[in-house]
Amino acid sequence: MSTVDSQRNLIEIRNLSVTFPSEAGIVRAVRDVSLDIRAGEVLGIVGESGSGKTVMSLSMIGLLAESASITGSISYNGVNLLELNDNEMSKYRGKDIAMVFQDPLSALNPVHSIGRQIAEALHIHSDISKEAALKRAVELLEIVGIPRPAERAQSYPHEFSGGMRQRVMIALAIANQPKVILADEPTTALDVTVQAQILDVLKTARDMTGAAVVLVTHDLGVVAGLADRVAIMYAGKVVEIGNVDEVYASPAMPYTIGLLRSIPRVDGVGSSRLTSIDGAPPSPVALPPGCAFAPRCPGAAPQCDASVPTLVPLSPTRMTACVRQSEITALQASGKLFVDGPAYSASTTASQAVALEVRDLKKTFPLMKGSVLRRRVGSVFAVDGVDLTLREGRSLALVGESGCGKTTTLLEILNMVAPESGTITVLGRNVADLSKKQRLEMRKDLQIVFQDPFASLDPRLPIGDAIAEPLDNFGMPKAEQNQRVMELLELVGLQRDHASRYPAEFSGGQRQRIAIARALALNPKVIALDEPVSALDVSVRAGVLNLLAELQEKLKLSYLFVSHDLAVVQHVADDIAVMYLGGIVESGPVDDVFARPQHPYTQALLSAVPIPDPKVERVRKRIILQGDLPSPANPPTGCRFHTRCQIRATLPAEVAAKCVSERPELVSRNASRVACHAPLNSH
Repeated sequence: MSTVDSQRNLIEIRNLSVTFPSEAGIVRAVRDVSLDIRAGEVLGIVGESGSGKTVMSLSMIGLLAESASITGSISYNGVNLLELNDNEMSKYRGKDIAMVFQDPLSALNPVHSIGRQIAEALHIHSDISKEAALKRAVELLEIVGIPRPAERAQSYPHEFSGGMRQRVMIALAIANQPKVILADEPTTALDVTVQAQILDVLKTARDMTGAAVVLVTHDLGVVAGLADRVAIMYAGKVVEIGNVDEVYASPAMPYTIGLLRSIPRVDGVGSSRLTSIDGAPPSPVALPPGCAFAPRCPGAAPQCDASVPTLVPLSPTRMTACVRQSEITALQASGKLFVDGPAYSASTTASQAVALEVRDLKKTFPLMKGSVLRRRVGSVFAVDGVDLTLREGRSLALVGESGCGKTTTLLEILNMVAPESGTITVLGRNVADLSKKQRLEMRKDLQIVFQDPFASLDPRLPIGDAIAEPLDNFGMPKAEQNQRVMELLELVGLQRDHASRYPAEFSGGQRQRIAIARALALNPKVIALDEPVSALDVSVRAGVLNLLAELQEKLKLSYLFVSHDLAVVQHVADDIAVMYLGGIVESGPVDDVFARPQHPYTQALLSAVPIPDPKVERVRKRIILQGDLPSPANPPTGCRFHTRCQIRATLPAEVAAKCVSERPELVSRNASRVACHAPLNSH
């Protein structure tokens, strides 16, 4: 964390408003925002999707669409950037103000090598020879942690992993020693281990250049660990701003309070439901009168609708926009403002009967070569010896990095056919022994909720028809279908008259509730949840997680929960299986695994999860794994984690050699099972 108390303003934003024309009307994306960006600081800008975060950052670098109408001023060293044309702005863009985009694959040119693209950024803004620019490009790749930088400078964007591409974006951003780095959701699409690497690189870039960093994100944990100040945005306005410590310790705006209380924490106890913010952000085309948050605020009063609240100082370092500011403390004390929900019912009383059992499951895909005469040259070991046990009425979380085999394992289970190797037993029946008719009948008992609720719903069907589709497939009479659809809508917290509406008319959280209602239509006993909340905003996510917990208690459901978010897993799952490169490396009760991880990979995963508390986040020991996940087509010998293992260098020579030559078995240790030759906490 940098000291920014007495530093000068690099950028001064005053009364910035941005609107766009649309068929529905004028989109008011940013509304009368005034903000300072100070030299050397990290400013976090946080808010839900559509709050105006990205539009505001793009306006600073002159990359908004031509249709945008912009008023106000953005001053950099006394120059109003909004008055510059594109040619004039290009002198600042990339040199004084650089940007790290959310999707590096879209931002990088696919037909130019990485080295050439970095060298081009240097050429544009400085008088430097081609050879010197390429040499500097290699140096920058080394600074951001690209292995074999001279060799990889000749590679193209598609030859890099997502994390490596984001490192390249940071190298491009710091190439010309900018004064301001705008980072727009730089870690959103990355695994938690890769996110930790990128945040570490971003800190290095900040320290090396001395630049101010504007971190646009929805992740309050990332902001807690990296930022000096935080600005909370809602419906195009900044509603609270201040030092990170102060805002997190005593949030003063109801929206900030709701956001912070709706986040599951990996260091939490997970005994009570998350606080959820009802409803969805308003449309920027039809904003409510007065405070835009009032329709969702449990502390709203008539005066909240009278006028749009402005930021008022609470202290020399804090400002908030709430007309009931003086009453916030009393409202919280009286339980009227975002209090914890009721505790979860203990799952320990659930039946010990097994709902789903997987033993030694294997799945490979052929690796082919040749365009005319195709031939198999190898195999991709997607799933390689997986054991899972899901008990009735409990939740089993399957976690790991992208590419570890989680989704392939899930699909093999859902196929309900004899696997390539191993056995899959659903509700006591081996799927390999099922006839076609029996398999169809059993599909009633095993349903799935997909990651993207919009993609999983047919946009041409009213949601009532979408929910009724599985009922129709199994021959339920129309009258009974309609009654069942009404019951399901109420069960998931939607209204009966929503049945005639189309998916596009609902928010992301509501669409996921619709998908859950469809999965429940046939009264299943087991539901597979494939990243069910990763596409949702943090406030909406809490409501869906609470709904899943309520349904499990009410209907005695068993959940197979696939996720990369360990904080969510800690909050909702009973048991966990940690997957790495096709195999399970650790499994057991969530509380035991999180409190005492025994596999180095599990330890690294847990250490990489950001915690939304600056005091905790600053003193945590973070394990930064080196390199990317190895290819499942050519997995390492022995323990597949040994190429990235943070403890192997500290082991006795004979144990380290065993890690390289012998693959460890999954064996019981205390309440968990672990596959490691030198498990942690072994003494």
